[in-house]
Amino acid sequence: MAATLVGGALLSAFLQVAFDRLASRQVLYFFREKKLDENLLKKLKRKLRSIHAFADDAELQQFRDQHVRAWLVDVKEVVFEAEDLLDEIYELSKCQVEAESQAQSIDDKVWNFNFSISPISLLNNENEIETRMTQVLDDLDELANEGTHLGLKKASGAGFGSVKGSIVLQKSPSTSLLSESVIYGRNDDKENIISWLTSNTDNKLSVLTIVGMGGLGKTTLVQHVYNDPRIGGYFNLKAWVCVSKDFNVFNLSRAILDTVTKSVDNSRELEIVHARLKEKLSGNRFLLVLDDVWNENRLKWEEVQKSLLLGAQGSRILVTARSTKVASAMRSEIHFLKQLQEDHSWQLFAEHAFSNDSSPPTPDYKEIGTKIVGKCGGLPLALKTIASLLQNKSVLEWKNILQSEIWDLEQSDIIPALALSYHHLPSHLKRCFAYCAIFPKDHKFDKDSLIQLWMAQNFLQCCQHSASPEEVGEQYFNDLLSRSFFQHYAEFESLPELIPSLHELYIQDCPKVESFPKGGLPSNLKKISLYNCSKLIASLKGAVGANPSLESLCIGELDVEYFPNEGFLSPSLVLCISGFPNLTRLNYNALWHMSSLKILVLEDCPNLQCLPQEGLPKSISYLKIFGNCPLLKQLCQKPKGEYYGKIAHVEKVIIG
Repeated sequence: MAATLVGGALLSAFLQVAFDRLASRQVLYFFREKKLDENLLKKLKRKLRSIHAFADDAELQQFRDQHVRAWLVDVKEVVFEAEDLLDEIYELSKCQVEAESQAQSIDDKVWNFNFSISPISLLNNENEIETRMTQVLDDLDELANEGTHLGLKKASGAGFGSVKGSIVLQKSPSTSLLSESVIYGRNDDKENIISWLTSNTDNKLSVLTIVGMGGLGKTTLVQHVYNDPRIGGYFNLKAWVCVSKDFNVFNLSRAILDTVTKSVDNSRELEIVHARLKEKLSGNRFLLVLDDVWNENRLKWEEVQKSLLLGAQGSRILVTARSTKVASAMRSEIHFLKQLQEDHSWQLFAEHAFSNDSSPPTPDYKEIGTKIVGKCGGLPLALKTIASLLQNKSVLEWKNILQSEIWDLEQSDIIPALALSYHHLPSHLKRCFAYCAIFPKDHKFDKDSLIQLWMAQNFLQCCQHSASPEEVGEQYFNDLLSRSFFQHYAEFESLPELIPSLHELYIQDCPKVESFPKGGLPSNLKKISLYNCSKLIASLKGAVGANPSLESLCIGELDVEYFPNEGFLSPSLVLCISGFPNLTRLNYNALWHMSSLKILVLEDCPNLQCLPQEGLPKSISYLKIFGNCPLLKQLCQKPKGEYYGKIAHVEKVIIG
């Protein structure tokens, strides 16, 4: 994510490096010792301030204006040249001080031949310094003038993120109205959230925060939850408020009151607003959605929450946020939202890229589209935006998009949406995250190694003198992780011991893992999903045993012709078989021994061409065949399908 998000947004972060060097005693000492023109340093600081004043607006405007983007590239080259020059001066100064110190410790009669830098090399560097500094100043002066001509706005105050009035990265306020009629790959998330909302509890008010990076579809998911009929019948009152960056206690409280009463309240006193809100909520079981919350200040939230505590037992607040620190401030439970899987990504992409039945007109579109989907990294926003751009375009145009940097498209809303998070970072975190852009896309970072690199760049400065650079780096890394700038990457040879309270286990792409913990799996585990984990699947029988709580078992991406194997004893009610490219037959005996099996789901099994001769076990009451299962779909169609008689006893059959 780093390279694509901040490839054009490094300026504000690295300008600070130049300012730090200019402020160092070593640089000023060198100029005074060598009797260089100190006015050059003052001029450089002023010129960099002029560029810095444009930085915030330029970083926003670059996503819509290619001229601003080109200007940023030129500026960064000159700023890097200034940094290099200041670094050389800094090192020369250090070497000179060390040489003088060393010379003083030697007898006056002995000449010291171990100076790091000879007088000749120092002289050469001194002669070059003023020339190079003058050239940098000229370049910065031209770029500052160009920035004015481009219409860039200067920041009204010091620091980062201070440009006023820019609307480039402003997110449109959300509402509870459905923005998408169909939501792909989020059924499990939706059901889990609805289950939480409608579960019995002794708490009068509970909070759940859905956390994930920008563009993951948090708002869309909550819209579908909010509009589900089960929710409408459960709560007496429902209210939706889009919060965004400005978390003002009075404004938010009044917005909640307006939404609850469906009228505009003109009160100017927080006391009156809270009193009216308490009156409206008292005795009512309510659902309040707070969308796009950025506040990490617990005291602010507690001020808002005061007026929400008089609702009936079972009242709920549902929050969307990009940072776990928001959830911590609200003392909330957390539901992490992940990227879409490949099949769901394709479904979403196809809906927006193709008209009518969402099918590609030729195999070429399918082949190129699949590669484009892979580039989108499971982000719904990216998939929808790119697909919309490609609609009604030729194959050649699709190829051009595939071979280009899709994140650089001027028409795209992807970068502005994701850059909101970057734009609101504190300057010290901007600098550390921007540094990650030098690594390749999808690079897997080791935390300790990255902290060492930050230390080498002198990024880990802290006013708390008691904290070591390593401790500061740990704090910076955890801050970026909590804001979804980094994502956990798990690759292990053996599973760790699982916590007893685990209800859902999802493991993907771990073909080397051979077994579950020796003690088996938690007795209250309800759902297991294993994808591309052939060795783990083989050991499943011993780990699951006769677990009475297990409700659902999903097995995916397994390269076998025959499944399940004999002795595959699972007490689950649901069995999902997904992504078996070479599966040709189902084992009746293994299915028959799954005596609790009620639901069978078959997905993306292109070579599965028959059901067991004995049919399906009588316990199965629900059968779903979808995705890429062309042979089986044809055989099971009602009423002429060859195998329809074998599934006639199944109460509900869905083929899609």
